[in-house]
Amino acid sequence: MSDKKGGLAGVTAGTTAICTVGKEGKGLHYRGYSIHDLCKNAQFEEVAYLLIEGELPTTSQLSQFMQLLYQNRNLPATLCAMLEILPPTAHPMDVLRTACSMLGSIEPESEYYHGKAIAIRLLASLPSALLYWHHYHHHGIRLNFETKAANMAEYFLTLLHGEKFMAENKFAKMMIDTMNTSLILYAEHEFNASTFAARVCTATRSDFYSAICAAIGTLRGPLHGGANEKAMFLIEQYRSKDDAIAGIQEKLTKKELIMGFGHRVYSESDPRSDIIKEKAKALSDALEDELLYPVSEAIEKVMWDEKHLFPNLDFYSASAYHFLGIPTEMFTPIFVFSRVAGWSAHILEQRANNKLIRPTADYIGPAPRSYISIKQR
Repeated sequence: MSDKKGGLAGVTAGTTAICTVGKEGKGLHYRGYSIHDLCKNAQFEEVAYLLIEGELPTTSQLSQFMQLLYQNRNLPATLCAMLEILPPTAHPMDVLRTACSMLGSIEPESEYYHGKAIAIRLLASLPSALLYWHHYHHHGIRLNFETKAANMAEYFLTLLHGEKFMAENKFAKMMIDTMNTSLILYAEHEFNASTFAARVCTATRSDFYSAICAAIGTLRGPLHGGANEKAMFLIEQYRSKDDAIAGIQEKLTKKELIMGFGHRVYSESDPRSDIIKEKAKALSDALEDELLYPVSEAIEKVMWDEKHLFPNLDFYSASAYHFLGIPTEMFTPIFVFSRVAGWSAHILEQRANNKLIRPTADYIGPAPRSYISIKQR
């Protein structure tokens, strides 16, 4: 099929049994399960298991899966040493990409250690790696990975803020629930740019870590993974709803790109947006916020009224993460922590029925011409 729109828009690049993203009005489903049902009833670990294994876990399967995640949180001493020599000014996505690559050198894929075992290792250890680097360089401490946190949402927030903070925070349960929901929402989204990069890498028969590094590097780009950070920078510019309305209208007049709105696949709404928006609103009310959430709603209204553009998952994730006390530069890394589940499922699916991915291109360069010697040019 010709790529007339550019960027492979509308081009089917393969088949998958992992996810459907709203085609033909079917909404967003992970292996047949509605994203709304999963966010309402499941914890992220159940969803990660579903994506990697193909079915929702039983009680015993989930218990075993979570125990494996718990056991894989610690980092090798050599990886910690490497994180200590990375500069404090490094981009957090670069830290994750480097940590993944280093772990692949310390614990390489082999005949005896591969696939799902590495997926579990990365799911468990990438949050540890980022926060070890963060606390070492910004607070002068070497992080202890031993916590009582029961799941990944609680583990991340506990490592970030400390056990005392979480134990004494009256909104801790709400914070963990919001984080859990966000992880589910970001876990998978069919052949997006980073997932496709992982599959292209996998199709060459490269190793698991290389495919994840390819995905992380692709997600680092602001047109894919950095939109929630850009949305936060945008929201924080305004000091009132009226200020936001005037500011966005001015940006639209200047034809500036407003991050966090519209989507390459969805045409009328992003089914994930309302879910995270509800969580952001609940946190806003609990924290008695009178600025960020009202400004966000004002921006949303202008974008819809003026451009008929809807907020995607990234827009209200920004304010939700801000209310959770997460530094803005960590917004996209959270995407990584979650999407490792989806990337891993796609790597495994590609391996199960592999064929080298090598598209063709329509040539638009010069017609054939004769070589001219350097003295005659």
